[in-house]
Order: sequence, then C-alpha cells, then structure tokens
Amino acid sequence: MVECDPSIRALIVKIDTDRHDIVIQINSFIQELDDTHLLIDGSKVDFIKAELNRILAENTYNPLDEEEEVA
Repeated sequence: MVECDPSIRALIVKIDTDRHDIVIQINSFIQELDDTHLLIDGSKVDFIKAELNRILAENTYNPLDEEEEVA
C-alpha cells in the first residue's frame, strides 16, 4: 500500500494507465482505498519512484536552465 498526497496518487494512476501493471485491480476496478492510498504491486516501487522523479523534474521550474540558454 502506498500513502501519498492526492496529486502524486493521480500521477501513479496515470503511469498505471500506460502500463497496466502497477496498481492492483480487483474485478477490473482500481483498488481505491481513499484519496491518499493505493494498493500497488510491491515489485514496482522502484520504477514508480523513478517515473515520479522524472515527471516532477520535467515540470519543475529551474531558473538556472534559463541562464544556461542565455549564455
């Protein structure tokens, strides 16, 4: 079981819609416990962490990136 804020939970569900092997499903429905918990395949934890880091890095503003483009 993963506990996270609702925005991260939504990202995990989005990642799962592409792969269909992360969130454990029962009767074709995602096992939704509440807004902050998901039941996931434990062997996918490292992959989920890496994907979340990649997605969050893409969507993070870094003023140093602008400085590099100007130089």
